[in-house]
Amino acid sequence: MKLTKTDYLIYRDCGKNAWLKVHKPDVYYAKPLSAFDQGIIETGNEVDELARDLFPGGVLLTSRGDTEETKELVNSHINVIYQPVFETEKYKIVCDIIVWDDVFQVYDLYEVKASNSGENKKAKDELYSYDIAFQYLVLKELNIPIGKLNLVRLNSEYVRGGDLDIDNLFSTEDFTENVLNIKEVVSEEMKNAYEILSSGVEPFGSCKCITRGRSSHCTTFSYSNPDVPPYSVHDISRIGSSKSKLAELIDRGILRIEDVPEDFPLSEKQRNQVMATQTGKIFMDKEEISEFLDTISIPISFLDYETFAAGIPRFTGFSPFNQITFQFSLHVVNDIEKEPEHFEFIFTESTNPDIPFIEALKKYISSTGHIVVWNKSFEMGRNKDLARRNPEYQAFLEDVNARVIDLMDIFSNQHFIHPKFKGKTSIKYILPVLAPDLSYKALDIQEGATASNTWDLIVSDGYTKEEAKEKTEQLLTYCELDTFAMYRIWKYLIDLK
Repeated sequence: MKLTKTDYLIYRDCGKNAWLKVHKPDVYYAKPLSAFDQGIIETGNEVDELARDLFPGGVLLTSRGDTEETKELVNSHINVIYQPVFETEKYKIVCDIIVWDDVFQVYDLYEVKASNSGENKKAKDELYSYDIAFQYLVLKELNIPIGKLNLVRLNSEYVRGGDLDIDNLFSTEDFTENVLNIKEVVSEEMKNAYEILSSGVEPFGSCKCITRGRSSHCTTFSYSNPDVPPYSVHDISRIGSSKSKLAELIDRGILRIEDVPEDFPLSEKQRNQVMATQTGKIFMDKEEISEFLDTISIPISFLDYETFAAGIPRFTGFSPFNQITFQFSLHVVNDIEKEPEHFEFIFTESTNPDIPFIEALKKYISSTGHIVVWNKSFEMGRNKDLARRNPEYQAFLEDVNARVIDLMDIFSNQHFIHPKFKGKTSIKYILPVLAPDLSYKALDIQEGATASNTWDLIVSDGYTKEEAKEKTEQLLTYCELDTFAMYRIWKYLIDLK
C-alpha cells in the first residue's frame, strides 16, 4: 500500500473512515457523491487547469502511475511540470505544479486550491499547511531539490473586467514557513497513518466522529457507529458547537434524544427541541405567530431564487464564487381567499443573466405589499450583488429588500415546534409536516445543488437540445414548489389564527 495525500488528510479527520476507504471501498462509496460534492470536484478541476496558465509552456503528465517520466523530467530540470507523480516505499503524491528555479537550482512547489482567499482563511490555511507538508516530506525523502512551498488560490478581491486577468484572478502565498513549523508533527502522523491504513485489521469500535455534530460526520459514520439512531443527540440544534456537552452525553451512553435527562444543561432552543421529541407534543405560540403574520401586508409575493456559484468568474463585474442568479419563482396573493397567481423566469443562455433577471422581476413582482422568502439573507444578498453590478437598478432592488419578510423566522425563533421537524428549520423539513400532500421527493430535481449543476450543464452545452428542454422544465417545477410551499405553510399558519 502507498499512503496518498488524500488518504492522509482523510485519516487526520477520521482514521477509521480512511481505513474503510482503503480496505472496504464498498462501504466508503456506498453513498454516491452529492451534487454539491460533485460540483466541488468539477470546480477544482477547472481551477487546476486554469492555474497552469500562470506558468505556461510546461509538461503535463497524464498518467498518475508513471513515476519514471516524472523522474526523467526532474533530472532534466524541465522548467515547468504539471501533475508530476512521486513515490517512495510508503508514500505517493501528485503535485499540481513544480517550477524550476535556475538561480537556486531548486523546484518551487505550487499547490492549487479552488477556494476563495477571503473565506474561513485561518481554518483553511491550517488544512493547506498539512497538505503541502505531506508533499514536502515525500519530495525530501526522494532528495528532490525543493525551494519555496506556495499556495495558489482564487483572489476574493478580483473583479472581472473584460477578459480574465489570470495574474490577478489568482493569489500566490508563500507557505514555506508554515510547513517547516509542522514538518515533524506531519512526519509522525504520516508514519502512524501508514501503519494503521496498511494493516488488514479494522480499527475497533466507533470512529472519532462520535463526539461531533451531525454535519461533521464522516462518510462511513453509520457503519462505524451502528448503535446511533438516524435521529440522535448528534442532531440537537448546534450541539456540534457544544463539544463538551455532546462528549458528556456520549460518555454517559446517551444516544437517543428521548434519553436526554431533564436536568442536562442545554440552551433554551436545544431544550425545546428535546422536549418536543420526548413528549411528542407540538408547541405553538399562537400570539407570536399571529403578531408575525399581521406584519405581512397584501399583496404578498412569495419569492425564491436559484443560483450558480462560479469559481472562475464568467462575466464582467463578478468575483470568484459570486452567485449567478438565473431563475426565480413568484407566487402572488392578492386576495387571501383565492389561490395565488404564479410567475416564473429562467435564463438558459450562456451570457450574463443579470439584466433579463432584474427586468423580469421588475415586471412580475408587486410594487406594494410584502415579499416573503425563506432564509432572507440569501435572496437579500443576491439583490445587493445585483445592485452592485447594475447600479441603474439599485433603487428597485433596495425597495425589494426593504419589503422582505422571512417566513423561516417563525420556526427558527421556535414559535412553532413540531417533533417531526427534528430541530430543523429547512423548508424541506417543515413542508412535509404541515402540507403532507406536497413533496420534493416526487421531483426530478429535489434540492438546490442539483438545480445549480443542472443549469450549468444546460448553459455549457452539457445536454442535447431535447435534454436541455426537459431539464429546464424540471428546474421550473422545482423552483415553483419552493414558492408554493411557502404559500401553503403561510396558509396553514393563517388558518391557526
